[in-house]
Amino acid sequence: MSNKTLARLGVGQAVAVLLLGVLAMAWASILIRWASAPPLVVGAGRLTVATLLLAPFAWSKAVPEWRSLRRGHWLRIGVAGLALGLHFAAWIASLSLTSVASSVALVSTTPLFVAIASPLFLHERVPQGMAIAAALAVAGSITIGLTDARGGRTALSGDLLALAGAILAMVYMLAGRTVRRDLSLLAYIWPLYGLAALVLLLGCALTGQSLLGYDARTYGLLVLLALGPQIVGHSSANWALRYLSPTFITIAILGEPLGATVLAFLLLGERPPWTLILGGIILLFGILLAVRAESQAQLK
Repeated sequence: MSNKTLARLGVGQAVAVLLLGVLAMAWASILIRWASAPPLVVGAGRLTVATLLLAPFAWSKAVPEWRSLRRGHWLRIGVAGLALGLHFAAWIASLSLTSVASSVALVSTTPLFVAIASPLFLHERVPQGMAIAAALAVAGSITIGLTDARGGRTALSGDLLALAGAILAMVYMLAGRTVRRDLSLLAYIWPLYGLAALVLLLGCALTGQSLLGYDARTYGLLVLLALGPQIVGHSSANWALRYLSPTFITIAILGEPLGATVLAFLLLGERPPWTLILGGIILLFGILLAVRAESQAQLK
């Protein structure tokens, strides 16, 4: 078997794992809508449960790696964890102000920011095909966002929070790229999720939002959010950071709004307007173009 064939298989496996994670992420907005708790509580609960579930595995395998980390590694993990926590705070808050589809799509404009920042901070060249794919993906997201253009101040506030979440996700992704080259997945995601959980728990404390007193259904949904969108979804993306470019990963994650839109239509009765359907088609085309560009880049 040739080296190019092996490379194609490696890219294919990484893409398959990433897309599995995207499917898990698509459930996040639906589960959040069903939970009877404030946004910060949902985010804090999701990440706290994920951290607790992963703790026995991380502490049994990752301690030697943590002992060998340099200060720079811990600094980048800290930046990534802080950005992740703030990303969730902004995005989850946006879901109560705007539609599921618009929120998820706008928070997924991250590829534009990653494509701009990667050459500056990672010194990683973004291929022309990937840059075009990112532009298409962002164009699709903006088209979807136009759905709320006449939604008044509430919808606009939600869209702006989602956009802030996109910028914070860029910081989280770029910081993680540099650390994942030197750390195993568990050694990276456990302190990452734990720090993000602490950020959201602090936010709950500062705003007087208690994590107690909710119904069993809400707590069950928090566990599902931790298991699916967080541990399967985000961990798949963090695993792929070692093998695929951050720009490609953030473009692939744009499959999340397509899945979330379908789920919102089936489960929440949110009928997608024509702008959302058009934006979804543009997004899908951008994702397919990104897969092709990433495959070509990996084979060079």
